[in-house]
Amino acid sequence: MAWARLALLALMASVLVLLVNAGLKGLLWVLIAVVGAALTAIGLWWVLAHSGVVRAAGALVAVLAPVATLVLFALHGMLWPACLSLGLWILALAAARIALTPTGPSPGPGREPRPVPAALHPWVVMNPRSGEGKVERFHLVEKARAAGASIVVLDPVRHQDVADLARRAVAEGADLLAVAGGDGTQALVAEVAARHDVPFMVIPAGTRNHFALDLGLDRDDPAAALEAFTDAVEFRVDLGFAADRVFVNNASFGTYAAVVREPTYREAKLRTALEALPVLLTGPEAPRLCMRTGHTRIEGLQALLVSNNPYRPAVVDSARPGLRESLDSGRLGVLCVRIDTPGRAARLSTRLLGGPRSPGVTRLSSCEVVVEADADTVPAGIDGESVVLPAPAVCRVAPGVLRVRVPRHRPGTPPNRPVAHWRRVLRLALARPGRQRISAAA
Repeated sequence: MAWARLALLALMASVLVLLVNAGLKGLLWVLIAVVGAALTAIGLWWVLAHSGVVRAAGALVAVLAPVATLVLFALHGMLWPACLSLGLWILALAAARIALTPTGPSPGPGREPRPVPAALHPWVVMNPRSGEGKVERFHLVEKARAAGASIVVLDPVRHQDVADLARRAVAEGADLLAVAGGDGTQALVAEVAARHDVPFMVIPAGTRNHFALDLGLDRDDPAAALEAFTDAVEFRVDLGFAADRVFVNNASFGTYAAVVREPTYREAKLRTALEALPVLLTGPEAPRLCMRTGHTRIEGLQALLVSNNPYRPAVVDSARPGLRESLDSGRLGVLCVRIDTPGRAARLSTRLLGGPRSPGVTRLSSCEVVVEADADTVPAGIDGESVVLPAPAVCRVAPGVLRVRVPRHRPGTPPNRPVAHWRRVLRLALARPGRQRISAAA
């Protein structure tokens, strides 16, 4: 209740700061800030969707619009009041999220974690190329071997079938399958572990390690995950499927998937993206996808992201994007993007806090998603790996099929702060102390 009241006070103060310093003209300054944000978004759109002179003009607009807005505020003595108002608004938003966060212990990434005895015959596959050589830098081979694990280090030159190696390990008696590598390698072994109901363990030795982040592991210290060999808890999580391909994080379709397919993407990501995006966003061959799930059908999409469990809204967790609300909801997260004009980009920039109702972006969840294209196949990025799937591609979730083991003591994930819903915040602030819990759940 105290956080809800603080949120409302900070919100009112953010408005009063402008009114006290500029009277009703304070509303005009808010409009100027919104116009500046819209022009910046239009400039960025021109940079991404065009090349040559139009791209140069877009870059100029994207730089000059915020600069001009700040200069106007400074010349009229409104810069510091605007900064103070913005700070109070951020405080109000943070307090509202805390007020709406359910009390009590967090269920964690998977329900009902339970202590388990140490594995007798653990097996680990390690990718020495992942994470710019984390396997070698953290001496993971030596440390895992000292813990009694059988180690397979992938050959950097020769192609090896990771899933086949995992199947052989199970046939030879492995009672734990572990991966020190990226999310793509983890997905291959996770499918084998789920199929044979063998515990699965993640050693975050990749570059981004989104799955490890959701499991509460320390991505800066991959060796800490090795404690799960001897002192572990276990819980079940979901797996996603795109056609017959497993993903632990997400399957992407459309613009991003097309960029990832470019041969030069790995060596020069930014340059490759800038060269490919004009064709992919506004060219005649730009991908236009159709997504259908249940009674919902959305056409003309440029990009589509299907995730194994819904992601938290990026605007809510901008400091740590990519976190999921849970890993065992039995639902897929769906993010649809259709931003094909400067006007749509401008509207999106001024309504970033609109969540699932923001123009051009649709967020929903479902147990199954069908992705349709104008061709017999559709490019996709499965946990960052480029593949081609038959169209229509059916994405589904397999609830609770993967047994995951993690160290008993680990950093954990931050609380799942919900989006600020101001009517609920108001009810909390006005509620009596004895009814606080009831109001929070309303």
